[in-house]
Amino acid sequence: MSDAILVAIISGVCTLLGSCGGVIASSRLTQYRLAALEKQVNCHNQVIERTFRLEGRMDECEHDIRDLKNGMK
Repeated sequence: MSDAILVAIISGVCTLLGSCGGVIASSRLTQYRLAALEKQVNCHNQVIERTFRLEGRMDECEHDIRDLKNGMK
């Protein structure tokens, strides 16, 4: 086998390994960022749910205050 063919095979294998390594690293980073975003979305959704419940309680309080004011007249 000539030296040129051997060098081409070695460089091809190294290029293939480097490309696969880059794809794997990129995939891991993407998965990590998706997990972080999902965590943030879950926290945000919990805040929205709590706010919705608090708004409902505030409506009840406002009705109670209005009833108390009307009862004093």
